[in-house]
Amino acid sequence: MSVFSQLAESSKQNPFSLPVRSGNCASAVSAPGQVEFGSGKYYAYCALGGVLSCGITHTAIVPLDLVKCRIQVNPEKYTGIATGFRTTIAEEGARALVKGWAPTLLGYSAQGLGKFGFYEIFKNVYADMLGEENAYLYRTSLYLAASASAEFFADILLAPMEATKVRIQTSPGAPPTLRGCAPMIYKAEGLTGFYKGLPPLWMRQIPYTMMKFACFEKTVEALYQYVVPKPRAECSKAEQLVVTFVAGYIAGVFCAIVSHPADTVVSKLNQDSQATAGGILKKLGFAGVWKGLVPRIIMIGTLTALQWFIYDSVKVALNLPRPPPPEMPASLKAKLAAQQ
Repeated sequence: MSVFSQLAESSKQNPFSLPVRSGNCASAVSAPGQVEFGSGKYYAYCALGGVLSCGITHTAIVPLDLVKCRIQVNPEKYTGIATGFRTTIAEEGARALVKGWAPTLLGYSAQGLGKFGFYEIFKNVYADMLGEENAYLYRTSLYLAASASAEFFADILLAPMEATKVRIQTSPGAPPTLRGCAPMIYKAEGLTGFYKGLPPLWMRQIPYTMMKFACFEKTVEALYQYVVPKPRAECSKAEQLVVTFVAGYIAGVFCAIVSHPADTVVSKLNQDSQATAGGILKKLGFAGVWKGLVPRIIMIGTLTALQWFIYDSVKVALNLPRPPPPEMPASLKAKLAAQQ
C-alpha cells in the first residue's frame, strides 16, 4: 500500500476531516461528483496542484530571481534592481536573464509537490491526533506544525536543483546550463555539493512556509469575516479565487521578511564552494543579510499570491473539496453555552 493510501485511510477515519476549514462533521463529506476528501486520489491531486503552482511561478520570475541573487552575492556591483538588470544585459545579453530556468523548474516543481501535498496530509493527520475541538481551538498551531513538517521534506527535494541554479546564476565561469553545471558540481564536490546548503535552506524555507500557510489561512478567515460583504457560500468561484489571491499576497510579504536573512546565506553558500554559513554571517553582519529585500518582497509577494491562486484553481478544475473557513464545532458551542 502506498504512503498516500495509508495516510488517506487514516484521515478518512478522522471525525473532523476538515479541521481547519469547518467545525462540523457533515461538511467533511464530499459533494456528489467530487473527489473523495482524504483519499489517495485527493492527496495526489493536491500534490499535482503544488507542482504546477510552484514550478510555473518560480520559473516565470527567473529574471528577477537572478538579479536578486546577484545583489545578495555581489552588492558592490549590483546595487539595485534596475542596475542589476542593466549590468546583466550589458555584460551577458538579454538571454542571461533566464539563466537557471531548468533547475528552477525541476527543483521548485518537486518542492511544490512536497510543500502542498504533504501539508494537506500532515494537517489532517495532526487534526486526527488533536480531536475535533482542539483542532479548532489550536488551528493556528496546527497550520504551523503541518506546514513546517511538509517543508522539511520539500526542501530535501529542492536542495540539489537550488544549488545548481544559484551556481549557474552567480558564479563566473560556471556552465550556464543544468546538464553542464550539475555534473561539474558532482565531480568537484560529490553529493555534498548539492546538499551543503540544506540546513540554511531549512532556515529559510521552514519559517517562510509556516508564515505562508498560517498567515494565508488566517487571512482568508479574516477576509470572509470582516471584508467580504457576503458569506463564502454565496460567493462565486471567481470571487473566492480573488480572495485567495489577496490573502496569498499579504502572506507573501510577511514570508519574504522572515526568511530573507537565510535566503542571503543560501545564495552566498551556493556561490562559493569553500564558504560556511557561520563565516558568511560574520562577514556580512546584520545589515548585509538584508541586501536585496525589496526585490524579494516584490518577488515573493507576487509569487505567493499566484501560487495560492493556481493551487486553488487546480482544486476547482479537478473538482476537489474546498471547505469554507473554520466554524466552531457544535460540541464546543454547547460546552461554552453550558458554562454561561
